[in-house]
Amino acid sequence: MKERDTSYRPLGRARPEGEGGAAPLAGKRLALVTGGHRRLGAHIAVAFARAGFSLAIHGSHDTRLESHLALALEENGTEWEGFVVDFSDPEGAEELIAKVAERFGRPPDVLVNSAALFGQDRLGDVTADDMMRHYAVNCVAPTLLTKAFAMVPAGAVDRCIVNILDQRIDHPHDDQLAYTLSKLALAGLTRLSAGSLAPRIRVNAVAPGLTIPTPDYDEAQTERLKNLMPLDRLPQPEQIAEAVLYLAQATAVTGQTLYIDAGAHMRSYDRDFMHLCR
Repeated sequence: MKERDTSYRPLGRARPEGEGGAAPLAGKRLALVTGGHRRLGAHIAVAFARAGFSLAIHGSHDTRLESHLALALEENGTEWEGFVVDFSDPEGAEELIAKVAERFGRPPDVLVNSAALFGQDRLGDVTADDMMRHYAVNCVAPTLLTKAFAMVPAGAVDRCIVNILDQRIDHPHDDQLAYTLSKLALAGLTRLSAGSLAPRIRVNAVAPGLTIPTPDYDEAQTERLKNLMPLDRLPQPEQIAEAVLYLAQATAVTGQTLYIDAGAHMRSYDRDFMHLCR
């Protein structure tokens, strides 16, 4: 059995009062992944752990790790810490970069804006509260994180941001209206900040397709949905994580959006996938 690396620290282990930030592991870059403890964010965090990054893992209400992520952190001896910040209060998002820098003794080199709110509303019933809640989490928080990330004095090391979008931004439909509009706004932030932050910081995005179905889907429906994709398959979460990791290391790439969706963005769908092929 592989001996456990003592650089791995279980979640919730506090440093003694007055102790400074942890000494960074030599040669390790630090990635902050919002929403990084579960679902797609957890797969992204796994990819960074396997690539030798240290990790700041954010959760909006807790940072209980999915089992495959906890295992990957332990197997790779990953230096990591969990941070709980509710992005419904965007001011907390702006403070997160400083909290990570204080805890690790250095600011993050990579910011992955993966945390998202996803609700059910359409133009006929969307409310102002729906809009504000989705914009706070899906657009305002990434914007303030980008602002704080950019304000950190940078050395020669490559620093970058990767925003997680959605393939629907190319052909929006009326389902999940507040979510869709907030992701369109995040796509706009990607393009705007890529230009304004160059050459100090690279900004790119990944737009996934249907990847980790929710309980709204049954197995038979998911199989039928594969046939709606130009590539007759659904993307796997590991493939999306690989794309995020690529952009984090692609020092000549900025202002790009990679669609990891089996070609779904090339087609227009009348409704969200959860309503199709039932």
